[in-house]
Amino acid sequence: MAELGKLNKLMVKNVLSIGATLDGGRLGDILLPRRHMPESLQVGSEIEVLVYLDTDDEPIATTETPKVMVGQCAYLKVVDVNKVGAFMDWGLPKDLLLPFAEQSNSLRPGMNKVVYVYVDKASKRITASARLDKHLLEENVAAANGTGPFKPGDEFKVLFCGRSELGYKAVINDTHLGLLHHSDALQNIMIGMCKRAFIKSISQEGKINLTLHIPNKQQLGDLAAKILTDLQTGDGISLLTDKSSPEEIKQKWHVSKGSYKKAIGALYKQRKIEILKDQIRLIK
Repeated sequence: MAELGKLNKLMVKNVLSIGATLDGGRLGDILLPRRHMPESLQVGSEIEVLVYLDTDDEPIATTETPKVMVGQCAYLKVVDVNKVGAFMDWGLPKDLLLPFAEQSNSLRPGMNKVVYVYVDKASKRITASARLDKHLLEENVAAANGTGPFKPGDEFKVLFCGRSELGYKAVINDTHLGLLHHSDALQNIMIGMCKRAFIKSISQEGKINLTLHIPNKQQLGDLAAKILTDLQTGDGISLLTDKSSPEEIKQKWHVSKGSYKKAIGALYKQRKIEILKDQIRLIK
C-alpha cells in the first residue's frame, strides 16, 4: 500500500508511452512519468518511488529524492507566499505548502524555516508545519517498561530549530525536541545547523538537555595536559578556578565548566597544582 510523502516499493502494472502505472493500493494506479523510468523497468517488477500529489492533487510517483519526507524535519527556503500560506522548496516540482495556521511567525520569500512534514487529515495533502511542538514530543515520554527512549550519553545528529533565553532548541530523531543550554554551546550555533550532540541529562519533568561534547578520560587528560603546559610556560598561576564563570572558561579553553573542573581536579589529585580561592597555582 502506497503512503504519501514516503518511499514505497510498488509493482509495475503497465508500461506506456508517457510512463508506467504503478499499483498504489488504496491510492489506485499511480503514474511514474517516463523521465523517471529506468530503461530496464518491466511489467511485474518493483521499483522504489516517492509518492506525492501533483498540481491536480492526484498521486504521482518520482524516483527523485526530496529534501524531506513525511515524518521528518528540515530547514527549507520559502519560495512564494500567497493567500493560503507560504510555499517551501523541498526539491520536487510542486512546492510544499506551509499554511498560515502552521506558521510560528510571518514569512516572506527567501527566508528559511525548520518545518515538520505530515499528511493533513482534513485535506489529505502533504503539509509543512513550523509549530514543531504540535508534532514533536518535548519530554522523554516513558515507555511500557517505565523508561523513555533516551538516556544520558546517547548520541544523535540534531537539527537546531530555534533560540530562547535558556539556549537553543533542537530536533532529535525527528520525534523529540531538546535544549542545548547557552553554557553548553561551546561554538557558534545557527538555526538550521545539523550537529552531532549527546543527551546530557533528563530533568524530573522529562525535559531533554543536550551537550555537544561528552569528554572521556582521554579527552580530560588532554585538557589537563594543556592546562599544565599553560601554567608551566606562564608564571605558574591561572585566575581561572572551579569558581570561575562558564563564559570565562569557555573563552579560554572552549570547554564546559564541568569539563574544566574535572581536568583541574585530576591535576590536583596528581599534586601538580593547588587550587586556591581565587587562582590555581603550579606546584614546583
